[in-house]
Amino acid sequence: MTVEGASFVAPAQRVVHLDAVRAFALVLGVVFHAALSFMPVFTGWAVMDVSTSWGVAGFVLVSHAFRMEVFFLVAGYFGHLAFHRDGAGEFVRARFVRLVVPFVVGWFVLRPLIVSGWIMGAASLRGEVDVVAGLKGGFASLGTLPAGIFTGSHLWFLYYLVLITAIVLVVRGVVRRVGGSSDRVAAWGDAGVAWIGRTAWSPLVLAVPTALALGHMRGWGMDTPDQSLRPHFPVLGVYGACFALGWFLRRGGDALTTFSRPGIVRVVLCVLAVATALLLAGVEGEPSHARYAELRRVFQFAYAVMMWTLVMLTLGVFECVCRRPNAAIRYVADSSYWMYLVHLPVVVWLQVTVAEWPFHWAIKIVGVSGVAVAVSLVTYDLFVRSTLVGRVLNGRRRPRIAGRWVRGARAALHARAAAR
Repeated sequence: MTVEGASFVAPAQRVVHLDAVRAFALVLGVVFHAALSFMPVFTGWAVMDVSTSWGVAGFVLVSHAFRMEVFFLVAGYFGHLAFHRDGAGEFVRARFVRLVVPFVVGWFVLRPLIVSGWIMGAASLRGEVDVVAGLKGGFASLGTLPAGIFTGSHLWFLYYLVLITAIVLVVRGVVRRVGGSSDRVAAWGDAGVAWIGRTAWSPLVLAVPTALALGHMRGWGMDTPDQSLRPHFPVLGVYGACFALGWFLRRGGDALTTFSRPGIVRVVLCVLAVATALLLAGVEGEPSHARYAELRRVFQFAYAVMMWTLVMLTLGVFECVCRRPNAAIRYVADSSYWMYLVHLPVVVWLQVTVAEWPFHWAIKIVGVSGVAVAVSLVTYDLFVRSTLVGRVLNGRRRPRIAGRWVRGARAALHARAAAR
């Protein structure tokens, strides 16, 4: 799931269920983007499908509330592990290679492809999609630099992960240089995380500062900071808090298990928060509503409770059901970084392709998501897993699955021939 993924963990330290969390969250991100063209109101996405549903709008709202928060929390967890395992120098070098390099290279390679999808989406409304013209327009957008250079598309998550990691290291360094304060801060952090884990009502407490941050967003829920490299400080605060929480969860022994333990109170809070957020979401588009400001605050508190309970329950559910290593889940987890980097152009192009097809939205979402995941997995195995790109993204090269299948099939054929 996360760039700081379990591939950085020594085998003896491996937290098996976080492979499943990582795979789930990244695949959820693919489905989330695949669903955006099926929203019943135009949201500025590349294209709007002929088949839409309010159910899709509900899925988009709920999934957007927690998937990236889980990402940054697990990133903080494994960031702490990697920092103390490898040392500060190696940690910084590895983060530069695995975050900054893909961000810069990916921006110049992927952004034109994404822009081409938007160009083709606009053309599809006029019934004149031209793939060649879309690609030309996408790559021509690089010629407008420096205008738009701060636009990071979906790669903003790497930029914010770099910012947050740098802030954590600077704060840690300052605290350690102040005599005696390091142990006190660590003790306060450990105590706070322990309280959050053992207190069933802690999502309500965490929701208060989160809702205050949401009050400074453009919309009612979490903003996507993909328009500028100038930090969106409320977003930075929320994701930074998730990263810091993950960092301290790693310090606390069984703190992760306590934090993610499912309980009836958290489940009830989650259900109530989701129901409230879904009920009030429609008011966002009615600024003339008599109680618009009050309902906005209620929605944002419910959204914050929904966010924290879903983060906790996601980790808890996967800890319960994924206790043993699973080769398939591990493979998807290993490929998840690549998958998230490359899926968006594939998704947008597919959405434009099927926008006018007379099929139900559910069939299209499954198809777009499935093809995008399949393309990501195949290209990962063929061009990434055992190459230099795989070493950059995952820390080391790994043998291709397709290669093992080919060798296995060849061995089986030789065995049959010998038996004859």
